[in-house]
Amino acid sequence: MSWRGGLLTASSRVLPEETPVVLTYDHVSFAVMMATPENLKDFAVGFSLSEGIISAPSDITELEIVALETGIECRMMLTPAKRDALETRRRKIIGPVGCGLCGIDTLAQAIRPTPLVQSELAVSAHALSDAIAGLARLQTINLQTRAVHAAAFFTPATGDILLREDVGRHNALDKLIGAVCKNSAPPQSGVVLLTSRVSIELIQKTAMFGAPILVAISVPTARAVREAEAAGITLIAVARDDGFEVFSHPERIFFEEAKAHVA
Repeated sequence: MSWRGGLLTASSRVLPEETPVVLTYDHVSFAVMMATPENLKDFAVGFSLSEGIISAPSDITELEIVALETGIECRMMLTPAKRDALETRRRKIIGPVGCGLCGIDTLAQAIRPTPLVQSELAVSAHALSDAIAGLARLQTINLQTRAVHAAAFFTPATGDILLREDVGRHNALDKLIGAVCKNSAPPQSGVVLLTSRVSIELIQKTAMFGAPILVAISVPTARAVREAEAAGITLIAVARDDGFEVFSHPERIFFEEAKAHVA
């Protein structure tokens, strides 16, 4: 039931699901995240890439999604080289609701160096505005629930948008990374679009992915802006119907008929 405007009425609502998802490598648990149980193969691949566990999807020799009584297991087997490398950095982590820096145990891990993203991509401001405006109609889960985040990959050359959703904003981005890499789309050719705020770990994931431009609808943290500048990422945020703000590397954006107003 609901109480609105002083009236009590019967009501119903579709709610998003969240489930414990454990990511295991060679039968050893690495992480447990609360996630939306959709596109979990994409999630497993994207998480593995953004965490630096693998360098390419082919580093996972087997991937199986297994339903358990208490949740879901993303069961992965790695190539011998990646398995040995993981053993040197094995850590047990539990991540509540897609927390982005879960599982680190030193300050150095929180501020780990990010790769430098290099790309010749240039995109018009109007194309970016149209892409971010078009996200809402593609968010099938959010259209029903109004309660999940989305991450999307926009390819300016074709106008295509690939989108993934999750209750956790970090999970949504990992799912997207996995989906793009599984489809062999070059990250340098597109733009990451987010329906969430931008904090440092989302910049780190985008840098590991290799996308040169990130656009978000909310305000970034100051640390995220510094990280984007250092990583060579064009960070655009506060994307609204009337435009957006550019926080780093504006040279990748061209503004047709733009007039700069300087006070």
